[in-house]
Amino acid sequence: MNNKIICALKVFAKTVEMGNMSQAAAQLDMTASAVSQQITKLEQDIGLSLFNRNTRKLTLTEAGEIYYQSSLKLLATAEEAQQALEYLQSTPSGQLKIAAPIGFGGGLLSQPLKHLTEQFPEIAIQLTLTDEPFDIIASGVDLAICIGPLHDSSLIARHLADWQLIPCVSDEHPLAKVATEEPCVLKEFAHIGHVNTTRIANNLKHQESGAIHSLCPPRLLVNNMQAVIQLTLDGIGYGMLPEPEVRHLIANGKLKRLCPQWHLPHYSVYAVTPHRDTVAAKTRAAIDSLRNWFEQVSNNPELFVG
Repeated sequence: MNNKIICALKVFAKTVEMGNMSQAAAQLDMTASAVSQQITKLEQDIGLSLFNRNTRKLTLTEAGEIYYQSSLKLLATAEEAQQALEYLQSTPSGQLKIAAPIGFGGGLLSQPLKHLTEQFPEIAIQLTLTDEPFDIIASGVDLAICIGPLHDSSLIARHLADWQLIPCVSDEHPLAKVATEEPCVLKEFAHIGHVNTTRIANNLKHQESGAIHSLCPPRLLVNNMQAVIQLTLDGIGYGMLPEPEVRHLIANGKLKRLCPQWHLPHYSVYAVTPHRDTVAAKTRAAIDSLRNWFEQVSNNPELFVG
């Protein structure tokens, strides 16, 4: 409700309670003139007199009585709404809508979601996993995990982590049986790519010499990172895979890291919210939980998330 209307209704209700504008003004820390102006404005808006006036006391007209009862209900509703909004702002609660790439559902989100559900029992989480472009504002999500860089100025992006895409192949693929120190050997085999990562995964760079090697375009292009990982595991070809999502597969020998002295550019992970001056407590709690966990994943290569 409009704050000016709420203020005017409070002035009116206090005037009714006190039966006198001067006493109402003293209670509200206002001047009697200011109270009189508020009452006059209300009467002009509704086109009826609210008070019968004499030199000593004000009494309600029939219209004033109707308006007073309605004002009490409106003020009570406004107070309830204000308390609910303040609670939402200060206490993580309510439905939290999160959107994330499908690959994050493979284990990257388990720990932060566990933390949220255990620490904040009043939060109910709705998680949407998609690798397709979507409108954050139109979809009504509170928080989206996105791979940057981002160019939409209507959104607020908070940096969470920088991770690498690494070339991998199944342990049963022919590439796993030959020397793969140099990326030139890759051109003889199928490259499996993700539609959203090929733009940052075209060039390998040698860690010491700085030499650049351009990868062949993907022969198999997929719009789902979990599918890219699975196709790589199935021996279709080699893939440029997100290191945190496949480190457990490398550790257990199902995948082999190719060209270990060569690396691709980092990709950045962001928590994205609609452009607002403030966010609800539930969203702040989710961002903090994600940032804390992703920092652990980044700083501890022995930490498995799958």
